[in-house]
Amino acid sequence: MEKKIELIGLSKEELAAFIADIGEKPFRAKQLWQWLYYHGETDFDKMSNLSKDFRAKLQQHCTITRPKIITEQISADKTHKWLLEFPDGQRIETVYIPEEDRGAVCISTQVGCAVGCKFCHTGSQKITRNLTAGEIVGQFMVARDVYHEWPSPHDETRYLSNIVVMGMGEPLHNMDNVIKALKILTDGEGIAISKRRITLSTSGIAPNIVPMIQATGVKLAISLHAPNNEKRSQIMPINKRYPLEEVLRACHEYQQLDGSHFVTFEYLMLKDFNDSLEDAHELMDLMRKFKINAKFNLIAFNPWPGCAYEPSSRNKIIAFSKELQKKRFAAPIRVPRGQDILAACGQLKSKKAQE
Repeated sequence: MEKKIELIGLSKEELAAFIADIGEKPFRAKQLWQWLYYHGETDFDKMSNLSKDFRAKLQQHCTITRPKIITEQISADKTHKWLLEFPDGQRIETVYIPEEDRGAVCISTQVGCAVGCKFCHTGSQKITRNLTAGEIVGQFMVARDVYHEWPSPHDETRYLSNIVVMGMGEPLHNMDNVIKALKILTDGEGIAISKRRITLSTSGIAPNIVPMIQATGVKLAISLHAPNNEKRSQIMPINKRYPLEEVLRACHEYQQLDGSHFVTFEYLMLKDFNDSLEDAHELMDLMRKFKINAKFNLIAFNPWPGCAYEPSSRNKIIAFSKELQKKRFAAPIRVPRGQDILAACGQLKSKKAQE
């Protein structure tokens, strides 16, 4: 029996080639693309401007698959987390973080993660596999299904307004699929999320930083979490392969290409480890040395069972932020979201690995 083609995750070029292969005219590819990504339709029979014969061919040759919702939880602060399963049984988590008139969907790029940061719950789950482009896009489509945001709304009316590629996995270990997925998510004839409303976070796979941002045009965030190599290597083993100097040189190069934007550095505040005023000064010296326009997101650590680290006190975090701001560095303290359902930064982990 013929294996059916999964339409979600095909690029525009691949969809056009498929349409040609089954003997349909080129304009049909645009129509189908809009049904998939503008209308979010999963039923071929409801694609009303396609001919009956074309719909029959699609039924015969194709599938439109969403990740299956296994469980969902809503936090006291309205953060919404889904445990999603793919056809091979692998599972990931996706989170929606609402604000008053907008919100961000936090999407995963891998099942597990190979980076193994010591403070990260996800990192304690070993890497299983990369997600396909369709599986990455499918997470956002599930959120759209749940919040009834089809067809694609205009920017000023959409609640699922932003995407953060910060869920499970290291996006720069899955370059090709992430690039393909981001091109689908930002395409103006479909889901149409602005590139400037997407932020990709990496632990610092230095050689891939500039190629990824050049290919996608999205914003860059770096998981920094320490002001020097000695401390960073203790909590982020990846630093031994790509030390701070390499990562920051790549950030400087990115900024030269796109000088109008800051690089966001995520900085997890760990008690008596990286939260002193000396650490803050060392951080600022690094930014000046590499000539980087930096913004720091200071993150209160979200503890999880079995982790050796503890959160910094609120007073320490405020003092750290003020020290950075004295030297004109933006240093907002991120408000923790979804902690009560393990949906906050570094807490995501597929249930199979938790059980």
